[in-house]
Amino acid sequence: MLEVKNVTKYYGNFKAVDNLSFTVKPGEIFGLLGINGAGKTTTFRMIMGLLEPTEGEITLDGKKIDYTVTDQIGFLTEERSLLTKLTVKEQVIYYGTLKGMKEEDILTKLDELLEKFEITNYKDTLIKELSKGNQQKVQFITAIINDPKLVILDEPFSGLDPFNVEMFKEAIKELASKGSIIIFSSHRMEHVELFCKKIVILLSGKSVIEGDLKDIKKKYKKKNIFIKGDIDIQELEKLDGVISVEEYGDSYLVKIENEDIVSKVFDKIKKHKNITKFELEDASLNEIFVSKVGESYEK
Repeated sequence: MLEVKNVTKYYGNFKAVDNLSFTVKPGEIFGLLGINGAGKTTTFRMIMGLLEPTEGEITLDGKKIDYTVTDQIGFLTEERSLLTKLTVKEQVIYYGTLKGMKEEDILTKLDELLEKFEITNYKDTLIKELSKGNQQKVQFITAIINDPKLVILDEPFSGLDPFNVEMFKEAIKELASKGSIIIFSSHRMEHVELFCKKIVILLSGKSVIEGDLKDIKKKYKKKNIFIKGDIDIQELEKLDGVISVEEYGDSYLVKIENEDIVSKVFDKIKKHKNITKFELEDASLNEIFVSKVGESYEK
């Protein structure tokens, strides 16, 4: 289990991380989120033992993370960190060796992963000759070549088309099913919702939202109603408690202040005979993120 306990990090007088705590168990995919400059990168570096917390402690299975533990950690950075003049094979051997693996074991695992990510033909290709998407696959392979106990994924879907996003999703779920502890970070909240049961949202180094994602969404008062059929948009917009009405594909999305408004909206539209859809849903994580971060900035 990864435990981050009351961690604070200063750079001089600047507080980059402020009393942060969370735990991630084996097999869990945990979302660590925030806008640029929120403290995510500093937190990642402390987890990997590259930076010492000013206060608090970080442990993996009860042990402080140092160079005796870092071989059990895989990290996919947001920025490309590949040596572009090496071939795919040379690159992966280099990273695997740094993790203490034998070359024969690296090559066996490499062949398995190249096949999984459908890039077997690029084994002896220079990194610089690969597309951005295939470079991202190689970067992912280098992060998991040693079957790490802890995997940190920072914007893992960067540069990927929808088909390859699905491929990465399955690979990440497989890692979790095998017991890896996974920390997932992305600015794409819809990706976070696909994986993460628990999240922390950072702002200026401090947690502003944390806990079980289902509970967070349930407690957030604002809701969405999806309606399909002919409605009078202006009539709905005049209702107290209706925030907005907008077209959403072949339906309408009605954003409301709280669940008490649902019956008012229904009373307004029930006179229309061609209503084929009326569904209440929790606000998306993206809406909650934008709202909470915005509130924090206004304070």
